[in-house]
Amino acid sequence: MLELIKDKPQPMSIEEAVKTLKLFNTAKFDQSVNCVMNLGIDPKQADQLIRGSLSLPRGIGKSFKVIAFCEGDLAVKAKEAGAIEAGADDLVKKVQDGWMDFDVALATPGMMRLVGRLGRVLGPSGKMPSPKAGTVTEDVVGAVKEYSAGKQEFRNDAGGNIALVVGKLSFTEEDLTANIGAFTNQIKKMKPAASRGTYLKRCVISAAMSPGIEIIVA
Repeated sequence: MLELIKDKPQPMSIEEAVKTLKLFNTAKFDQSVNCVMNLGIDPKQADQLIRGSLSLPRGIGKSFKVIAFCEGDLAVKAKEAGAIEAGADDLVKKVQDGWMDFDVALATPGMMRLVGRLGRVLGPSGKMPSPKAGTVTEDVVGAVKEYSAGKQEFRNDAGGNIALVVGKLSFTEEDLTANIGAFTNQIKKMKPAASRGTYLKRCVISAAMSPGIEIIVA
Protein backbone atom coordinates (compact mmCIF):
# COMPACT_ATOMS: atom_id res chain seq x y z
CA MET A 1 0.00 0.00 0.00
CA LEU A 2 2.95 2.34 0.47
CA GLU A 3 3.24 2.68 -3.31
CA LEU A 4 0.06 4.78 -3.13
CA ILE A 5 1.99 7.66 -1.57
CA LYS A 6 5.67 7.03 -2.33
CA ASP A 7 5.65 9.38 -5.33
CA LYS A 8 3.66 12.10 -3.60
CA PRO A 9 5.79 14.91 -2.11
CA GLN A 10 5.25 15.65 1.56
CA PRO A 11 4.20 17.74 3.37
CA MET A 12 1.09 18.43 1.32
CA SER A 13 -2.02 20.55 1.72
CA ILE A 14 -4.78 19.30 4.00
CA GLU A 15 -7.03 18.78 0.98
CA GLU A 16 -4.45 16.70 -0.89
CA ALA A 17 -3.54 14.74 2.24
CA VAL A 18 -7.18 13.83 2.86
CA LYS A 19 -7.64 12.80 -0.77
CA THR A 20 -4.55 10.57 -0.45
CA LEU A 21 -5.67 9.14 2.88
CA LYS A 22 -9.01 8.11 1.37
CA LEU A 23 -7.10 5.72 -0.93
CA PHE A 24 -6.57 3.54 2.15
CA ASN A 25 -10.31 3.11 2.78
CA THR A 26 -10.13 -0.60 1.98
CA ALA A 27 -10.54 -2.21 5.42
CA LYS A 28 -13.67 -4.06 6.50
CA PHE A 29 -14.27 -1.51 9.26
CA ASP A 30 -14.63 2.25 9.34
CA GLN A 31 -11.19 3.49 10.34
CA SER A 32 -10.73 6.42 12.70
CA VAL A 33 -8.60 9.28 11.42
CA ASN A 34 -6.07 10.83 13.79
CA CYS A 35 -4.21 14.12 13.59
CA VAL A 36 -0.94 14.46 15.50
CA MET A 37 1.15 17.61 15.82
CA ASN A 38 4.67 17.96 17.15
CA LEU A 39 4.98 21.32 18.90
CA GLY A 40 7.97 23.50 19.68
CA ILE A 41 7.22 23.71 23.38
CA ASP A 42 9.05 22.66 26.51
CA PRO A 43 6.63 20.22 28.19
CA LYS A 44 8.54 20.58 31.46
CA GLN A 45 7.50 24.22 31.74
CA ALA A 46 4.00 24.80 33.16
CA ASP A 47 3.55 27.98 31.13
CA GLN A 48 4.06 26.09 27.86
CA LEU A 49 1.59 23.25 28.34
CA ILE A 50 -1.21 22.90 25.80
CA ARG A 51 -4.51 21.58 27.13
CA GLY A 52 -8.14 22.13 26.26
CA SER A 53 -11.21 20.65 24.64
CA LEU A 54 -12.83 20.97 21.24
CA SER A 55 -16.06 20.15 19.42
CA LEU A 56 -15.22 19.56 15.77
CA PRO A 57 -17.58 21.14 13.21
CA ARG A 58 -18.46 17.83 11.50
CA GLY A 59 -18.37 15.59 14.58
CA ILE A 60 -16.19 12.48 14.90
CA GLY A 61 -18.66 9.74 14.10
CA LYS A 62 -19.09 8.52 17.66
CA SER A 63 -20.54 9.53 21.01
CA PHE A 64 -19.02 9.38 24.48
CA LYS A 65 -20.28 7.98 27.76
CA VAL A 66 -20.41 10.96 30.12
CA ILE A 67 -20.90 11.16 33.88
CA ALA A 68 -21.56 14.33 35.86
CA PHE A 69 -20.74 15.14 39.47
CA CYS A 70 -23.54 17.48 40.52
CA GLU A 71 -26.40 17.66 42.98
CA GLY A 72 -30.19 17.81 43.17
CA ASP A 73 -32.17 19.02 40.19
CA LEU A 74 -28.95 19.57 38.26
CA ALA A 75 -28.20 15.85 38.43
CA VAL A 76 -31.66 15.09 37.04
CA LYS A 77 -31.16 17.58 34.20
CA ALA A 78 -27.69 16.17 33.46
CA LYS A 79 -29.15 12.69 33.00
CA GLU A 80 -31.90 14.10 30.81
CA ALA A 81 -29.17 15.76 28.71
CA GLY A 82 -27.44 12.42 28.13
CA ALA A 83 -25.24 11.64 31.14
CA ILE A 84 -25.21 7.91 31.89
CA GLU A 85 -24.76 8.69 35.60
CA ALA A 86 -25.07 11.89 37.64
CA GLY A 87 -24.83 12.50 41.37
CA ALA A 88 -22.68 13.53 44.30
CA ASP A 89 -21.45 11.30 47.15
CA ASP A 90 -23.14 8.25 45.65
CA LEU A 91 -21.35 8.66 42.32
CA VAL A 92 -18.01 9.39 44.01
CA LYS A 93 -18.34 6.15 45.97
CA LYS A 94 -19.29 4.18 42.86
CA VAL A 95 -16.12 5.34 41.09
CA GLN A 96 -14.01 4.75 44.21
CA ASP A 97 -15.31 1.18 44.27
CA GLY A 98 -13.90 0.58 40.80
CA TRP A 99 -16.58 1.57 38.28
CA MET A 100 -14.91 3.18 35.27
CA ASP A 101 -17.28 2.43 32.38
CA PHE A 102 -17.37 5.99 31.07
CA ASP A 103 -15.28 8.20 28.78
CA VAL A 104 -15.62 11.69 30.28
CA ALA A 105 -16.25 12.94 33.82
CA LEU A 106 -17.70 16.41 34.34
CA ALA A 107 -18.20 18.34 37.58
CA THR A 108 -19.53 21.63 38.84
CA PRO A 109 -16.93 23.74 40.71
CA GLY A 110 -18.73 23.16 44.00
CA MET A 111 -18.41 19.39 43.60
CA MET A 112 -14.62 19.40 43.36
CA ARG A 113 -14.39 19.18 47.15
CA LEU A 114 -15.72 15.63 46.76
CA VAL A 115 -14.27 14.76 43.37
CA GLY A 116 -10.79 15.62 44.63
CA ARG A 117 -10.81 12.27 46.43
CA LEU A 118 -10.77 10.55 43.05
CA GLY A 119 -7.47 12.01 41.86
CA ARG A 120 -5.60 8.73 42.19
CA VAL A 121 -8.38 6.89 40.36
CA LEU A 122 -9.24 9.30 37.55
CA GLY A 123 -5.87 11.02 37.13
CA PRO A 124 -3.93 8.11 35.54
CA SER A 125 -6.74 7.47 33.03
CA GLY A 126 -7.00 11.14 32.04
CA LYS A 127 -10.59 11.36 33.28
CA MET A 128 -10.13 13.75 36.21
CA PRO A 129 -12.35 16.85 35.77
CA SER A 130 -10.28 19.98 35.20
CA PRO A 131 -11.12 23.67 34.66
CA LYS A 132 -8.38 23.93 32.01
CA ALA A 133 -9.95 21.13 29.99
CA GLY A 134 -13.44 22.58 30.36
CA THR A 135 -14.72 19.58 32.33
CA VAL A 136 -15.27 21.61 35.49
CA THR A 137 -18.07 24.02 34.66
CA GLU A 138 -21.19 25.67 36.04
CA ASP A 139 -22.97 24.77 32.81
CA VAL A 140 -22.68 21.04 33.39
CA VAL A 141 -25.88 20.33 31.44
CA GLY A 142 -24.52 22.07 28.33
CA ALA A 143 -21.20 20.27 28.77
CA VAL A 144 -22.97 16.89 28.98
CA LYS A 145 -24.63 17.58 25.64
CA GLU A 146 -21.35 18.62 24.00
CA TYR A 147 -19.22 15.76 25.31
CA SER A 148 -21.92 13.18 24.64
CA ALA A 149 -21.92 14.36 21.03
CA GLY A 150 -18.16 13.88 20.68
CA LYS A 151 -16.39 16.89 22.21
CA GLN A 152 -12.83 15.82 23.04
CA GLU A 153 -10.15 16.82 25.50
CA PHE A 154 -6.57 17.20 24.33
CA ARG A 155 -3.23 17.76 26.02
CA ASN A 156 0.41 17.57 24.99
CA ASP A 157 2.50 14.58 25.99
CA ALA A 158 6.05 14.56 27.37
CA GLY A 159 7.46 14.79 23.85
CA GLY A 160 5.51 17.90 22.92
CA ASN A 161 3.06 15.97 20.75
CA ILE A 162 -0.68 16.56 20.73
CA ALA A 163 -3.28 14.34 19.07
CA LEU A 164 -7.00 14.22 18.34
CA VAL A 165 -9.42 11.96 16.51
CA VAL A 166 -10.70 14.07 13.61
CA GLY A 167 -13.31 11.74 12.14
CA LYS A 168 -13.78 8.50 10.25
CA LEU A 169 -12.37 7.47 6.88
CA SER A 170 -15.95 7.18 5.61
CA PHE A 171 -16.39 10.93 6.09
CA THR A 172 -16.44 13.06 2.95
CA GLU A 173 -13.22 14.81 2.01
CA GLU A 174 -14.87 18.12 2.84
CA ASP A 175 -15.85 17.00 6.35
CA LEU A 176 -12.41 15.61 7.18
CA THR A 177 -10.74 18.75 5.81
CA ALA A 178 -13.01 20.96 7.94
CA ASN A 179 -12.30 18.97 11.10
CA ILE A 180 -8.53 18.87 10.58
CA GLY A 181 -8.51 22.60 9.87
CA ALA A 182 -10.52 23.32 13.01
CA PHE A 183 -8.09 21.34 15.17
CA THR A 184 -4.90 22.81 13.69
CA ASN A 185 -6.31 26.34 13.88
CA GLN A 186 -7.24 25.83 17.54
CA ILE A 187 -3.71 24.71 18.40
CA LYS A 188 -2.24 27.65 16.50
CA LYS A 189 -4.31 30.04 18.63
CA MET A 190 -2.99 28.42 21.80
CA LYS A 191 0.71 29.11 21.18
CA PRO A 192 2.26 29.92 24.59
CA ALA A 193 3.92 33.32 24.89
CA ALA A 194 6.96 31.56 26.37
CA SER A 195 7.40 29.27 23.35
CA ARG A 196 10.43 30.11 21.24
CA GLY A 197 11.38 29.13 17.71
CA THR A 198 9.12 27.09 15.43
CA TYR A 199 5.85 26.31 17.19
CA LEU A 200 4.17 23.88 14.78
CA LYS A 201 7.04 21.63 13.79
CA ARG A 202 5.20 18.80 12.10
CA CYS A 203 1.64 17.61 11.55
CA VAL A 204 0.63 14.14 10.39
CA ILE A 205 -2.74 12.54 9.68
CA SER A 206 -3.28 8.80 9.55
CA ALA A 207 -5.96 6.12 9.66
CA ALA A 208 -5.78 2.83 11.52
CA MET A 209 -4.54 0.97 8.44
CA SER A 210 -2.56 3.71 6.70
CA PRO A 211 0.90 5.28 6.93
CA GLY A 212 1.21 8.81 8.25
CA ILE A 213 0.79 11.61 5.75
CA GLU A 214 2.41 14.94 6.60
CA ILE A 215 0.41 18.10 6.03
CA ILE A 216 1.27 21.79 5.74
CA VAL A 217 0.02 23.75 8.76
CA ALA A 218 2.25 26.85 8.80
